[in-house]
Amino acid sequence: MSNTFEKNKSVKPYGKVFKKGNVSVKKNTAKKIYNTFEMPIRISFLGGLNEIGKNMTLYEYDGDMFLVDCGLAFPESEMLGVDLVIPDFTYVQRNADKIKGIIITHGHEDHIGGLAYLLKVLNVPVYGTRFTLGLIEGKLREHGILDSCDLRVFNPGDRIKLGKFEVEAIHVNHSIPDALAFAIRCEAGTVVMTGDFKIDTTPIDGNMIDLGRFAEIGKEGVLCYLADSTNAEKPGFSASERTVGQSFETLFRKAGNRRIIVATFASNIHRVQQIINEAVSQNRKVALSGRSLENVVAVGQELGYLKVPDGVIISLDEIRNYTPEQLLLITTGSQGEPMSALSRMAFSDHRKVNITANDYVIISATPIPGNEKTVGKVINELLKHGAEVVYEKMYEVHVSGHAYQEELKLMLGLINPKYFIPVHGEQKHLMKHAGLAELMGVPKTNIIIADIGKTVDISENKFAVSGTVPAGKVFVDGTGVGDVGSVVIRDRTRLAQDGIITVVICMDSVSGEVVSGPDIVSRGFVYVRESEELMEDLREVSMWAIENCVDNDIRDWASIKARVRDEISRLVYDKTRRSPMILPIIMEV
Repeated sequence: MSNTFEKNKSVKPYGKVFKKGNVSVKKNTAKKIYNTFEMPIRISFLGGLNEIGKNMTLYEYDGDMFLVDCGLAFPESEMLGVDLVIPDFTYVQRNADKIKGIIITHGHEDHIGGLAYLLKVLNVPVYGTRFTLGLIEGKLREHGILDSCDLRVFNPGDRIKLGKFEVEAIHVNHSIPDALAFAIRCEAGTVVMTGDFKIDTTPIDGNMIDLGRFAEIGKEGVLCYLADSTNAEKPGFSASERTVGQSFETLFRKAGNRRIIVATFASNIHRVQQIINEAVSQNRKVALSGRSLENVVAVGQELGYLKVPDGVIISLDEIRNYTPEQLLLITTGSQGEPMSALSRMAFSDHRKVNITANDYVIISATPIPGNEKTVGKVINELLKHGAEVVYEKMYEVHVSGHAYQEELKLMLGLINPKYFIPVHGEQKHLMKHAGLAELMGVPKTNIIIADIGKTVDISENKFAVSGTVPAGKVFVDGTGVGDVGSVVIRDRTRLAQDGIITVVICMDSVSGEVVSGPDIVSRGFVYVRESEELMEDLREVSMWAIENCVDNDIRDWASIKARVRDEISRLVYDKTRRSPMILPIIMEV
């Protein structure tokens, strides 16, 4: 839109009076003038749609851009050897000179976990609340880039300018302190993005979601609304975090003289606070197990989000100095992660904690879809040690940090958007949320279910998927970022499923005769000592393939390797119906 057309700063977009130069015009006239210059807000989804995690969204208007969040996802079972999954930054790097900043909704890994990797290739300011930035600082310090990064505090009620955008922060409730939603304004209109949220009327910190501000923004006029869809399938209202505290009080008393171990999400400071409060009431010392938990608690205490009386928290080395009834352990591993503290305790692999029949274990979390089996294995191992285990729906030991259907509908009613895009969830969640929006009066034509890599153009008269941008998964394996791709994963899968056969041959570089070999080495295919006949067949067919190449005057090593690979593959499949990886190695003398 032309910069000569400037809206009156005292009113919101599409307010009653606009100005063009020194001439005031009424709303209808202004709209007609505006539409001749109309430029849409473009939203590009780089993560967080049709998946859980890896949230990242790019906003663009009139040549200016900014990002919301940069998270990670944890690898799925078929991503062998992969440590983390982060978004593809190709499109962001391509437009680095246009990006004015990154704003962060909250401090969960699926919203900040990829940030350190992004800031290595993109040097722009990062805006977030004090607690969120405290968690981000720890990650940037680990990557050795903290001193070169620009972190800026962004509190509820604050407004910042990002090029031609103005962004307002709005407080919401979630399972981590200081979560934000955003009202994003530019000349094309207002977009509201909730981030992850719930409506908790009795939050632990006393700060209820700012429903009043959402209502005010709704009355001013909202062009488009993007909302968390994680629990769109669940009817009713989510329970308050305070109900978990009441359950802890009951369960801790039931534990009697036993040692209490509570597994929970490290980032849920409010839950950790309730656990510590109950421990103090029973005169128990608290020990922490799990590096992420220790880091979050340290940040929470330092910034005043977690209040712990002096002398309550002790180190794991000190637990031997106390009797079971004097101890409470808070640990990571509520999702059954193989290397987590709880998992190592269950499988007797923890250096400082041994599970006994005198332990009372509370798993204060619901398994994320796909983690049910791993959580079940941990529970079974704990039970084998004689411990009593409280988990899932046995008691109210966990509540969700995401809004249920009635909360989603309430927000739709308050914000009353013209257009709606459900975000943060799998396809089933997005579609269910879209259905709720229809029930609340948003026309079906004004709802888009987008996908990763899609861009959506939004203006008063346009709402459509306008194209695609580079997006997807980038694998982090150790210190390598992006060097493990689909081909490597495919090879790893093949190795895991069928193993490998290595054929080592030493040949005369002049005559092409075999000097030694072929030697057959098998890993993950068959046990060689019990398959001598098959190994001998493989040697014979390898030798035949080489001699056939020599007889036909084929001296190119690549061609000889290919012939050996093909003949061995055919023989192995005929005899075993397996397809191991075949790796011929030719050494010349």
